[in-house]
Amino acid sequence: MFDKILIANRGEIALRILRAAKELGIATVAVHSTADADAMHVRLADESVCIGPPPARDSYLNIPSIIAACEITGADAVHPGYGFLSENARFAEVLNHHGIGFIGPKAEHIRVMGDKIEAKRTAKRLGIPCVPGSEGGVTDTDEAKRVAADIGYPVLIKAASGGGGRGMKVARSEADLENALMTARTEAKAAFGDDAVYIEKYLEKPRHIEVQVLGDGRGNAIHLAERDCSLQRRHQKVWEEGPSPALNAEMREQIGGTVARAMQELGYTGAGTIEFLYEDGQFYFIEMNTRIQVEHPVTEMITGIDLVNEQIRVAAGAPLSVRQEDVRVEGHAIECRINAEHPATFRPSPGTITYFHPPGGLGVRVDSAAYQGYRIPPHYDSLMGKLIVHGRTRNECLMRLRRALDEFVVAGIDTTLPLFRTLVRNADIQNGLYDIHWLEEFLKTGGLEVE
Repeated sequence: MFDKILIANRGEIALRILRAAKELGIATVAVHSTADADAMHVRLADESVCIGPPPARDSYLNIPSIIAACEITGADAVHPGYGFLSENARFAEVLNHHGIGFIGPKAEHIRVMGDKIEAKRTAKRLGIPCVPGSEGGVTDTDEAKRVAADIGYPVLIKAASGGGGRGMKVARSEADLENALMTARTEAKAAFGDDAVYIEKYLEKPRHIEVQVLGDGRGNAIHLAERDCSLQRRHQKVWEEGPSPALNAEMREQIGGTVARAMQELGYTGAGTIEFLYEDGQFYFIEMNTRIQVEHPVTEMITGIDLVNEQIRVAAGAPLSVRQEDVRVEGHAIECRINAEHPATFRPSPGTITYFHPPGGLGVRVDSAAYQGYRIPPHYDSLMGKLIVHGRTRNECLMRLRRALDEFVVAGIDTTLPLFRTLVRNADIQNGLYDIHWLEEFLKTGGLEVE
Protein backbone atom coordinates (compact mmCIF):
# COMPACT_ATOMS: atom_id res chain seq x y z
CA MET A 1 0.00 0.00 0.00
CA PHE A 2 1.07 3.59 -0.56
CA ASP A 3 2.52 5.58 2.34
CA LYS A 4 1.59 9.06 1.15
CA ILE A 5 -0.77 10.25 -1.58
CA LEU A 6 -0.63 13.66 -3.24
CA ILE A 7 -4.05 14.86 -4.37
CA ALA A 8 -3.65 16.71 -7.67
CA ASN A 9 -7.03 18.40 -7.63
CA ARG A 10 -9.24 20.80 -5.71
CA GLY A 11 -12.79 21.23 -4.42
CA GLU A 12 -15.12 18.44 -3.41
CA ILE A 13 -13.25 15.66 -5.23
CA ALA A 14 -10.00 16.54 -3.45
CA LEU A 15 -11.82 16.29 -0.14
CA ARG A 16 -13.43 12.99 -1.19
CA ILE A 17 -10.02 11.48 -2.03
CA LEU A 18 -8.53 12.80 1.22
CA ARG A 19 -11.23 11.06 3.25
CA ALA A 20 -10.71 7.74 1.47
CA ALA A 21 -6.95 7.93 2.01
CA LYS A 22 -7.35 8.69 5.71
CA GLU A 23 -9.68 5.71 6.12
CA LEU A 24 -6.92 3.54 4.62
CA GLY A 25 -4.36 5.03 7.02
CA ILE A 26 -2.49 6.83 4.23
CA ALA A 27 -0.92 10.27 4.74
CA THR A 28 -2.13 13.00 2.41
CA VAL A 29 -0.64 15.98 0.59
CA ALA A 30 -2.85 18.75 -0.75
CA VAL A 31 -1.60 20.91 -3.59
CA HIS A 32 -3.27 24.24 -4.24
CA SER A 33 -3.11 27.47 -6.16
CA THR A 34 -2.85 30.77 -4.33
CA ALA A 35 -6.61 31.18 -4.86
CA ASP A 36 -7.27 27.95 -2.90
CA ALA A 37 -5.07 28.59 0.13
CA ASP A 38 -8.11 28.44 2.43
CA ALA A 39 -9.73 25.42 0.75
CA MET A 40 -11.08 22.69 3.01
CA HIS A 41 -8.86 19.93 1.60
CA VAL A 42 -5.82 22.13 2.27
CA ARG A 43 -6.92 22.59 5.87
CA LEU A 44 -7.49 18.87 6.46
CA ALA A 45 -4.50 17.36 4.64
CA ASP A 46 -1.41 16.26 6.55
CA GLU A 47 0.73 18.52 4.36
CA SER A 48 0.07 21.13 1.70
CA VAL A 49 2.12 22.70 -1.08
CA CYS A 50 1.29 25.81 -3.11
CA ILE A 51 1.97 25.00 -6.75
CA GLY A 52 1.25 28.30 -8.47
CA PRO A 53 -1.03 31.26 -9.17
CA PRO A 54 -4.80 30.94 -9.81
CA PRO A 55 -4.86 30.05 -13.55
CA ALA A 56 -5.13 26.26 -13.85
CA ARG A 57 -2.39 26.13 -16.51
CA ASP A 58 0.03 27.57 -13.94
CA SER A 59 -1.04 25.36 -11.04
CA TYR A 60 -3.34 22.33 -11.34
CA LEU A 61 -2.14 21.63 -14.91
CA ASN A 62 1.50 22.37 -14.14
CA ILE A 63 3.13 18.93 -14.27
CA PRO A 64 6.66 20.03 -13.18
CA SER A 65 5.22 21.77 -10.10
CA ILE A 66 3.23 18.68 -9.13
CA ILE A 67 6.28 16.42 -9.58
CA ALA A 68 8.31 18.84 -7.43
CA ALA A 69 5.62 18.74 -4.74
CA CYS A 70 5.84 14.93 -4.73
CA GLU A 71 9.60 15.06 -4.34
CA ILE A 72 9.48 17.69 -1.60
CA THR A 73 6.91 15.79 0.47
CA GLY A 74 7.96 12.24 -0.36
CA ALA A 75 4.58 11.32 -1.80
CA ASP A 76 4.75 7.94 -3.52
CA ALA A 77 1.47 8.21 -5.45
CA VAL A 78 -0.79 10.82 -7.04
CA HIS A 79 -4.57 10.74 -7.28
CA PRO A 80 -5.72 13.08 -10.07
CA GLY A 81 -9.47 13.08 -9.28
CA TYR A 82 -11.49 14.17 -12.32
CA GLY A 83 -10.77 16.96 -14.80
CA PHE A 84 -7.37 18.69 -14.88
CA LEU A 85 -4.72 15.96 -15.43
CA SER A 86 -6.91 12.92 -14.71
CA GLU A 87 -7.00 11.77 -18.35
CA ASN A 88 -3.57 13.00 -19.38
CA ALA A 89 -1.54 10.00 -20.52
CA ARG A 90 1.70 11.98 -20.52
CA PHE A 91 1.19 12.88 -16.85
CA ALA A 92 0.80 9.18 -15.96
CA GLU A 93 3.98 8.39 -17.90
CA VAL A 94 5.98 11.19 -16.27
CA LEU A 95 4.92 10.01 -12.81
CA ASN A 96 5.96 6.47 -13.68
CA HIS A 97 9.34 7.75 -14.94
CA HIS A 98 9.88 9.39 -11.54
CA GLY A 99 8.87 6.24 -9.65
CA ILE A 100 5.58 7.76 -8.46
CA GLY A 101 2.36 5.77 -8.63
CA PHE A 102 -0.56 7.03 -10.71
CA ILE A 103 -3.92 6.18 -9.18
CA GLY A 104 -5.67 5.49 -12.44
CA PRO A 105 -5.42 3.27 -15.52
CA LYS A 106 -2.41 2.58 -17.69
CA ALA A 107 -1.28 5.46 -19.88
CA GLU A 108 -2.01 3.40 -23.01
CA HIS A 109 -5.66 2.99 -21.97
CA ILE A 110 -6.01 6.71 -21.22
CA ARG A 111 -4.56 7.52 -24.63
CA VAL A 112 -6.75 5.06 -26.55
CA MET A 113 -9.98 6.06 -24.84
CA GLY A 114 -9.12 9.77 -24.95
CA ASP A 115 -9.17 9.66 -28.75
CA LYS A 116 -12.86 9.28 -29.56
CA ILE A 117 -12.18 7.70 -32.94
CA GLU A 118 -9.74 5.14 -31.55
CA ALA A 119 -12.05 4.54 -28.58
CA LYS A 120 -14.88 3.65 -30.94
CA ARG A 121 -12.65 1.26 -32.89
CA THR A 122 -11.54 -0.36 -29.63
CA ALA A 123 -15.12 -0.64 -28.36
CA LYS A 124 -16.17 -2.41 -31.58
CA ARG A 125 -13.25 -4.81 -31.27
CA LEU A 126 -14.25 -5.59 -27.68
CA GLY A 127 -17.86 -6.31 -28.66
CA ILE A 128 -19.40 -3.12 -27.27
CA PRO A 129 -22.32 -1.84 -29.43
CA CYS A 130 -21.57 1.49 -31.15
CA VAL A 131 -23.52 4.28 -32.83
CA PRO A 132 -23.45 3.92 -36.64
CA GLY A 133 -21.00 6.40 -38.14
CA SER A 134 -17.65 7.04 -39.78
CA GLU A 135 -14.88 4.51 -39.22
CA GLY A 136 -12.39 7.29 -38.56
CA GLY A 137 -11.90 11.02 -38.84
CA VAL A 138 -13.68 13.00 -41.54
CA THR A 139 -11.54 15.63 -43.24
CA ASP A 140 -13.61 17.15 -46.06
CA THR A 141 -17.18 17.90 -47.05
CA ASP A 142 -17.43 15.28 -49.82
CA GLU A 143 -16.38 12.52 -47.44
CA ALA A 144 -18.81 13.83 -44.82
CA LYS A 145 -21.64 13.78 -47.36
CA ARG A 146 -20.89 10.16 -48.27
CA VAL A 147 -20.91 9.07 -44.61
CA ALA A 148 -24.07 11.02 -43.80
CA ALA A 149 -25.90 9.63 -46.83
CA ASP A 150 -24.92 6.11 -45.79
CA ILE A 151 -26.13 6.33 -42.18
CA GLY A 152 -28.99 8.78 -42.84
CA TYR A 153 -29.79 12.23 -41.49
CA PRO A 154 -29.74 13.75 -38.94
CA VAL A 155 -26.06 13.26 -38.10
CA LEU A 156 -23.84 14.47 -35.27
CA ILE A 157 -20.36 15.84 -35.93
CA LYS A 158 -18.07 15.39 -32.91
CA ALA A 159 -14.52 16.39 -31.99
CA ALA A 160 -12.21 13.37 -31.82
CA SER A 161 -10.38 14.79 -28.79
CA GLY A 162 -13.37 16.57 -27.30
CA GLY A 163 -15.78 16.55 -24.43
CA GLY A 164 -18.32 18.73 -22.69
CA GLY A 165 -20.22 19.48 -25.89
CA ARG A 166 -17.47 21.51 -27.54
CA GLY A 167 -16.78 20.69 -31.19
CA MET A 168 -20.20 19.03 -31.47
CA LYS A 169 -22.76 20.04 -34.12
CA VAL A 170 -25.96 18.53 -35.57
CA ALA A 171 -26.69 18.51 -39.32
CA ARG A 172 -30.28 17.64 -40.21
CA SER A 173 -29.79 17.75 -43.98
CA GLU A 174 -27.06 17.92 -46.59
CA ALA A 175 -27.62 21.69 -46.73
CA ASP A 176 -26.59 21.96 -43.06
CA LEU A 177 -23.58 19.68 -43.33
CA GLU A 178 -20.83 21.92 -44.68
CA ASN A 179 -21.37 24.70 -42.14
CA ALA A 180 -21.73 22.22 -39.25
CA LEU A 181 -18.52 20.47 -40.27
CA MET A 182 -16.57 23.72 -40.51
CA THR A 183 -17.91 25.02 -37.17
CA ALA A 184 -17.20 21.75 -35.35
CA ARG A 185 -13.62 21.63 -36.65
CA THR A 186 -13.00 25.27 -35.69
CA GLU A 187 -14.36 24.73 -32.17
CA ALA A 188 -12.38 21.51 -31.78
CA LYS A 189 -9.14 23.20 -32.82
CA ALA A 190 -9.71 26.10 -30.42
CA ALA A 191 -10.71 23.93 -27.47
CA PHE A 192 -8.43 20.90 -27.85
CA GLY A 193 -5.72 21.86 -30.33
CA ASP A 194 -6.97 19.15 -32.68
CA ASP A 195 -9.50 19.74 -35.46
CA ALA A 196 -10.15 16.05 -36.15
CA VAL A 197 -13.87 15.23 -36.15
CA TYR A 198 -16.00 12.18 -36.86
CA ILE A 199 -19.66 11.61 -37.72
CA GLU A 200 -22.32 9.56 -35.94
CA LYS A 201 -26.01 8.95 -36.42
CA TYR A 202 -27.93 11.54 -34.39
CA LEU A 203 -30.49 9.88 -32.15
CA GLU A 204 -33.61 12.00 -31.63
CA LYS A 205 -34.79 11.01 -28.13
CA PRO A 206 -32.09 8.93 -26.45
CA ARG A 207 -31.24 8.57 -22.80
CA HIS A 208 -27.67 8.85 -21.56
CA ILE A 209 -26.81 5.65 -19.71
CA GLU A 210 -23.37 4.95 -18.28
CA VAL A 211 -21.99 1.76 -16.75
CA GLN A 212 -19.51 1.93 -13.88
CA VAL A 213 -16.62 -0.52 -14.09
CA LEU A 214 -13.70 -1.53 -11.89
CA GLY A 215 -10.67 -3.52 -12.96
CA ASP A 216 -7.46 -4.54 -11.24
CA GLY A 217 -5.24 -5.22 -14.27
CA ARG A 218 -4.97 -8.83 -13.14
CA GLY A 219 -7.74 -10.14 -15.35
CA ASN A 220 -10.51 -9.16 -12.96
CA ALA A 221 -13.14 -6.65 -14.02
CA ILE A 222 -16.67 -6.05 -12.77
CA HIS A 223 -19.57 -3.69 -13.45
CA LEU A 224 -21.51 -1.88 -10.74
CA ALA A 225 -24.77 -1.31 -12.65
CA GLU A 226 -25.65 1.92 -14.43
CA ARG A 227 -26.40 5.57 -13.88
CA ASP A 228 -28.90 7.58 -15.90
CA CYS A 229 -27.40 10.97 -16.76
CA SER A 230 -30.00 12.13 -19.28
CA LEU A 231 -30.85 15.44 -17.60
CA GLN A 232 -28.29 17.71 -19.26
CA ARG A 233 -27.78 21.30 -20.31
CA ARG A 234 -25.41 21.98 -23.20
CA HIS A 235 -24.19 18.38 -22.92
CA GLN A 236 -23.26 18.94 -19.27
CA LYS A 237 -24.82 16.57 -16.75
CA VAL A 238 -27.06 18.18 -14.15
CA TRP A 239 -28.92 15.33 -12.41
CA GLU A 240 -27.82 11.69 -12.26
CA GLU A 241 -29.63 8.69 -10.85
CA GLY A 242 -29.23 4.97 -10.50
CA PRO A 243 -30.54 2.56 -11.41
CA SER A 244 -32.06 4.02 -14.58
CA PRO A 245 -35.88 4.26 -14.66
CA ALA A 246 -35.66 3.09 -18.30
CA LEU A 247 -33.93 -0.28 -17.72
CA ASN A 248 -35.01 -3.57 -16.21
CA ALA A 249 -32.81 -6.16 -14.51
CA GLU A 250 -32.32 -8.17 -17.71
CA MET A 251 -31.13 -5.14 -19.71
CA ARG A 252 -28.87 -4.10 -16.84
CA GLU A 253 -27.16 -7.46 -16.65
CA GLN A 254 -26.83 -7.73 -20.41
CA ILE A 255 -25.04 -4.42 -20.97
CA GLY A 256 -23.13 -4.65 -17.69
CA GLY A 257 -21.86 -8.12 -18.55
CA THR A 258 -20.78 -6.96 -22.01
CA VAL A 259 -18.83 -4.06 -20.56
CA ALA A 260 -17.20 -6.10 -17.78
CA ARG A 261 -15.99 -8.74 -20.24
CA ALA A 262 -14.59 -6.01 -22.48
CA MET A 263 -12.66 -4.42 -19.61
CA GLN A 264 -11.36 -7.82 -18.57
CA GLU A 265 -10.04 -8.41 -22.10
CA LEU A 266 -8.52 -4.92 -22.14
CA GLY A 267 -6.74 -5.55 -18.83
CA TYR A 268 -8.15 -2.32 -17.44
CA THR A 269 -6.97 -1.01 -14.05
CA GLY A 270 -9.00 1.21 -11.73
CA ALA A 271 -12.35 2.94 -12.11
CA GLY A 272 -13.86 3.77 -15.47
CA THR A 273 -17.19 4.57 -17.03
CA ILE A 274 -18.54 3.36 -20.35
CA GLU A 275 -21.10 5.84 -21.67
CA PHE A 276 -23.98 4.98 -23.99
CA LEU A 277 -26.91 6.53 -25.73
CA TYR A 278 -29.97 4.32 -25.26
CA GLU A 279 -32.99 4.41 -27.56
CA ASP A 280 -35.67 1.87 -28.49
CA GLY A 281 -34.04 -0.88 -26.46
CA GLN A 282 -30.60 -0.44 -28.05
CA PHE A 283 -27.32 0.72 -26.50
CA TYR A 284 -24.81 2.75 -28.50
CA PHE A 285 -21.30 3.42 -27.16
CA ILE A 286 -20.26 7.07 -27.20
CA GLU A 287 -17.13 7.26 -25.02
CA MET A 288 -15.21 5.94 -22.04
CA ASN A 289 -14.04 8.08 -19.14
CA THR A 290 -10.87 6.61 -17.66
CA ARG A 291 -11.23 8.22 -14.24
CA ILE A 292 -13.57 8.63 -11.31
CA GLN A 293 -16.76 10.47 -12.29
CA VAL A 294 -18.42 13.46 -10.65
CA GLU A 295 -21.50 11.25 -10.19
CA HIS A 296 -19.70 8.26 -8.63
CA PRO A 297 -21.56 8.69 -5.29
CA VAL A 298 -24.76 7.44 -6.96
CA THR A 299 -23.11 4.06 -7.49
CA GLU A 300 -21.63 4.06 -4.00
CA MET A 301 -25.06 4.68 -2.49
CA ILE A 302 -26.80 1.82 -4.31
CA THR A 303 -23.98 -0.74 -4.03
CA GLY A 304 -22.22 0.22 -0.78
CA ILE A 305 -18.85 -0.05 -2.55
CA ASP A 306 -16.26 2.69 -1.99
CA LEU A 307 -14.98 3.42 -5.50
CA VAL A 308 -12.12 5.69 -4.44
CA ASN A 309 -10.93 3.10 -1.93
CA GLU A 310 -10.88 0.50 -4.72
CA GLN A 311 -9.00 2.90 -7.01
CA ILE A 312 -6.26 3.34 -4.43
CA ARG A 313 -6.01 -0.37 -3.60
CA VAL A 314 -5.71 -1.63 -7.18
CA ALA A 315 -3.23 1.13 -8.08
CA ALA A 316 -1.08 -0.18 -5.23
CA GLY A 317 -1.18 -3.67 -6.77
CA ALA A 318 -3.98 -5.28 -4.79
CA PRO A 319 -6.76 -7.30 -6.45
CA LEU A 320 -10.36 -6.07 -6.42
CA SER A 321 -11.91 -6.62 -3.00
CA VAL A 322 -15.30 -7.46 -4.51
CA ARG A 323 -16.42 -10.03 -7.10
CA GLN A 324 -19.25 -9.62 -9.58
CA GLU A 325 -21.47 -11.99 -7.62
CA ASP A 326 -20.97 -9.80 -4.53
CA VAL A 327 -22.43 -6.70 -6.20
CA ARG A 328 -25.99 -5.95 -5.10
CA VAL A 329 -28.04 -2.99 -6.27
CA GLU A 330 -30.21 -1.87 -3.38
CA GLY A 331 -32.69 0.99 -3.55
CA HIS A 332 -32.37 4.14 -5.63
CA ALA A 333 -30.04 7.16 -5.54
CA ILE A 334 -30.14 10.61 -7.15
CA GLU A 335 -27.40 13.24 -7.34
CA CYS A 336 -27.92 16.94 -7.99
CA ARG A 337 -24.91 19.01 -9.02
CA ILE A 338 -25.17 22.26 -7.07
CA ASN A 339 -23.34 24.94 -9.04
CA ALA A 340 -22.45 28.48 -8.05
CA GLU A 341 -24.55 29.84 -10.92
CA HIS A 342 -27.74 31.77 -11.40
CA PRO A 343 -30.45 29.07 -11.69
CA ALA A 344 -32.12 30.61 -14.75
CA THR A 345 -29.29 32.27 -16.70
CA PHE A 346 -26.55 29.88 -15.49
CA ARG A 347 -24.23 32.86 -15.16
CA PRO A 348 -21.31 31.96 -12.80
CA SER A 349 -21.63 33.42 -9.32
CA PRO A 350 -18.26 33.46 -7.57
CA GLY A 351 -18.09 35.18 -4.20
CA THR A 352 -18.23 34.63 -0.44
CA ILE A 353 -20.70 32.19 1.10
CA THR A 354 -22.25 34.13 3.98
CA TYR A 355 -24.43 31.27 5.25
CA PHE A 356 -24.19 27.53 4.60
CA HIS A 357 -26.59 24.94 5.97
CA PRO A 358 -26.46 21.54 4.25
CA PRO A 359 -29.29 19.04 4.78
CA GLY A 360 -28.95 15.84 6.77
CA GLY A 361 -30.86 12.80 7.90
CA LEU A 362 -31.16 9.19 6.80
CA GLY A 363 -29.98 8.55 3.24
CA VAL A 364 -28.70 12.10 2.65
CA ARG A 365 -25.09 12.80 1.62
CA VAL A 366 -23.51 16.14 0.75
CA ASP A 367 -20.14 16.10 -0.99
CA SER A 368 -18.88 19.66 -0.84
CA ALA A 369 -15.76 21.57 0.12
CA ALA A 370 -17.80 24.70 0.79
CA TYR A 371 -18.30 26.24 4.22
CA GLN A 372 -19.62 29.46 5.70
CA GLY A 373 -17.12 32.22 4.96
CA TYR A 374 -15.52 30.35 2.06
CA ARG A 375 -14.90 32.43 -1.03
CA ILE A 376 -15.62 30.62 -4.30
CA PRO A 377 -12.92 31.77 -6.74
CA PRO A 378 -13.80 32.78 -10.31
CA HIS A 379 -11.01 30.76 -11.92
CA TYR A 380 -12.43 27.23 -11.95
CA ASP A 381 -15.49 25.08 -12.58
CA SER A 382 -18.57 26.40 -10.78
CA LEU A 383 -19.44 23.11 -9.03
CA MET A 384 -20.03 24.02 -5.38
CA GLY A 385 -21.07 20.60 -4.20
CA LYS A 386 -23.29 17.59 -4.76
CA LEU A 387 -26.42 16.49 -2.96
CA ILE A 388 -26.88 12.72 -3.12
CA VAL A 389 -29.97 11.05 -1.69
CA HIS A 390 -30.81 7.34 -1.31
CA GLY A 391 -34.14 5.64 -0.74
CA ARG A 392 -35.52 2.10 -0.75
CA THR A 393 -37.56 2.98 -3.86
CA ARG A 394 -37.34 5.71 -6.47
CA ASN A 395 -40.44 7.38 -5.06
CA GLU A 396 -38.99 7.38 -1.55
CA CYS A 397 -35.76 8.78 -2.97
CA LEU A 398 -37.63 11.60 -4.73
CA MET A 399 -39.54 12.52 -1.58
CA ARG A 400 -36.35 12.51 0.46
CA LEU A 401 -34.61 14.61 -2.19
CA ARG A 402 -37.47 17.11 -2.14
CA ARG A 403 -37.14 17.46 1.62
CA ALA A 404 -33.33 17.74 1.48
CA LEU A 405 -33.42 20.42 -1.23
CA ASP A 406 -35.87 22.49 0.79
CA GLU A 407 -33.53 22.18 3.78
CA PHE A 408 -30.37 23.20 1.86
CA VAL A 409 -29.53 26.88 2.42
CA VAL A 410 -26.68 28.77 0.74
CA ALA A 411 -26.49 32.57 0.99
CA GLY A 412 -24.14 35.16 -0.47
CA ILE A 413 -23.99 33.64 -3.95
CA ASP A 414 -26.46 32.34 -6.52
CA THR A 415 -26.82 28.57 -6.82
CA THR A 416 -28.80 26.12 -8.93
CA LEU A 417 -30.77 24.87 -5.91
CA PRO A 418 -34.02 26.50 -7.18
CA LEU A 419 -33.70 24.56 -10.44
CA PHE A 420 -33.65 21.24 -8.59
CA ARG A 421 -36.54 22.25 -6.33
CA THR A 422 -38.54 22.75 -9.52
CA LEU A 423 -37.35 19.54 -11.19
CA VAL A 424 -38.10 17.27 -8.24
CA ARG A 425 -41.73 18.44 -8.34
CA ASN A 426 -42.13 17.98 -12.11
CA ALA A 427 -44.44 15.16 -13.27
CA ASP A 428 -42.14 14.01 -16.10
CA ILE A 429 -39.21 13.73 -13.72
CA GLN A 430 -41.30 11.96 -11.10
CA ASN A 431 -42.39 9.43 -13.74
CA GLY A 432 -38.91 9.05 -15.21
CA LEU A 433 -40.09 10.29 -18.61
CA TYR A 434 -37.16 12.31 -19.89
CA ASP A 435 -34.32 12.12 -22.41
CA ILE A 436 -31.13 14.09 -23.09
CA HIS A 437 -33.06 16.96 -24.69
CA TRP A 438 -35.76 17.25 -22.02
CA LEU A 439 -34.08 19.81 -19.75
CA GLU A 440 -33.10 22.27 -22.47
CA GLU A 441 -36.62 22.11 -23.94
CA PHE A 442 -38.05 22.65 -20.45
CA LEU A 443 -35.85 25.72 -19.90
CA LYS A 444 -36.65 27.14 -23.36
CA THR A 445 -40.39 26.98 -22.66
CA GLY A 446 -40.02 28.93 -19.41
CA GLY A 447 -40.46 25.98 -17.10
CA LEU A 448 -38.26 27.63 -14.47
CA GLU A 449 -39.20 31.02 -13.11
CA VAL A 450 -36.67 32.67 -10.83
CA GLU A 451 -36.65 36.29 -9.71
